[in-house]
Order: sequence, then structure tokens, then C-alpha cells
Amino acid sequence: MPIIRVEMWPGRTHAQKAELAKRITEAVVTVAKTTPEATIVVFEDVAKENWAVAGALASDANP
Repeated sequence: MPIIRVEMWPGRTHAQKAELAKRITEAVVTVAKTTPEATIVVFEDVAKENWAVAGALASDANP
């Protein structure tokens, strides 16, 4: 049973997450030869102040 975790900044809509879940599931089914029913996608929104890139918090970066 594949479990795919997707961590990203908050702000995606329900529709965007639904589309991502659909496409990720399709890719895993095709490549890993599993079934949609056995494929789990977990979305986790991570606040920018809890995410650092190149040693700097994303919340401190210029937009």
C-alpha cells in the first residue's frame, strides 16, 4: 500500500488538492502497479515560518 506525503505551504484550494490527489494516484497506479484503492495521498500544509530553504525561513523571504 503506497502512502504518498505531500508537504506544501498553505493556500491551495480543495479543488487543487483533489486534482493533485487524482493525478498522483494515477501516476502511482501506473508506475508502481498498484490500485487506486491501495494508494493513499496525505496532504500536510506547513506554515512558512516552519519551512527553511538555504538556511533562511520562507516566512522571512521576499514575496
